[in-house]
Amino acid sequence: MGRDMSQTAPSTASVAELAEALIACPSVTPAAGMVFDCLEGQLKPLGFEVVRFVAGEAPDGPVENLFAIRKGPEGSRHFAFAGHLDVVPPGEGWTSAPFMPERRGELLYGRGAVDMKGSIAAMVAAVREIPQDAGTISFVITGDEEGPARFGTVALIDLMRERGDIPDLCLVGEPTSVNRLGDMMKIGRRGSVNIFLEVEGTQGHVAYPHLAHNPITPLVAMLAELNGLLLDEGTDWFQASNLEVTDITVGNPAHNVIPAKAMARISIRFNDLHTGAELGARVTEIAEKHGGTARPVISGEAFLTEPGAFSDLLADAIRAETGVEPELSTSGGTSDARFLKDISPVIEFGLCNATMHKRDEAVALEDLEVLARIYRRTVQNALKA
Repeated sequence: MGRDMSQTAPSTASVAELAEALIACPSVTPAAGMVFDCLEGQLKPLGFEVVRFVAGEAPDGPVENLFAIRKGPEGSRHFAFAGHLDVVPPGEGWTSAPFMPERRGELLYGRGAVDMKGSIAAMVAAVREIPQDAGTISFVITGDEEGPARFGTVALIDLMRERGDIPDLCLVGEPTSVNRLGDMMKIGRRGSVNIFLEVEGTQGHVAYPHLAHNPITPLVAMLAELNGLLLDEGTDWFQASNLEVTDITVGNPAHNVIPAKAMARISIRFNDLHTGAELGARVTEIAEKHGGTARPVISGEAFLTEPGAFSDLLADAIRAETGVEPELSTSGGTSDARFLKDISPVIEFGLCNATMHKRDEAVALEDLEVLARIYRRTVQNALKA
């Protein structure tokens, strides 16, 4: 059954209890209110200044965000944890209620257990044993990573710049481990651009095609050319870029009418050989050749935190606590690291991702404790560097 955290002090709660308290706050994206109250209640007794604010307007806002900082001595190093309190909708068919955390055997069940309230709980547990004079530690937490992400981490970065609180290193707690805790960290991510394609035609009767212009024909030719593109063959740290057709829409209910318009959408995940703008321009040129238009929407650029001191100290902590040699990877989708890389070297590392976004999302109780120890070692060593 779930634990009642109302009488449990953050300074003595186990990592699992901290996670349970967060999971018990329903926070389908965009998260607001109760779950931020909970995290604030965990951080303030540990000496953190907590700043909460709401950014943005509809349709992609408003979004609640939290920045917490505990400053060390003047001139000391600054280590930031980053993550999100929002979760995807739980869906149907759970064995237990998704927002009533439940321990069964060696697992803790609940929406957000691994993505990523469990990691945030491990962060809180990690910092409470690090003395304030060791250096500056901050939390960069949004309520809209799973959503449009326009007014979340981007707005937090603006706040940090205004305050002058720019970290030397930033660790994002996304669930990066695959088969066991510690087997993978993310030192970069591919970029993402979605491009909306459209061809205007002339509506008419299918029996009189000379009086109409069918937009589907050039759209299909356009998609065929795009689908045949070989963007690259990958790099030392990145897999090959890929272009996928994700939607085709005509919306024509009549079998005997040539439609007036045809639309499609493509998604390109690209490595650091490209930029979103360059790919958008390339697709636009092909679209226009076929009589259509293209509207690129860039979600993020590819980035790489070069292997070195940061990845080494994290790998050392992982080996010390698990005996596992972590793989350095850039695989997977996007995360808010795509924004944070503009202000600090950033690496992602967290729990096993097998159940994220699935029903009956669950985390191993032991992994929560081990992750907290890995985070603690990492911060301690980073602040000494």
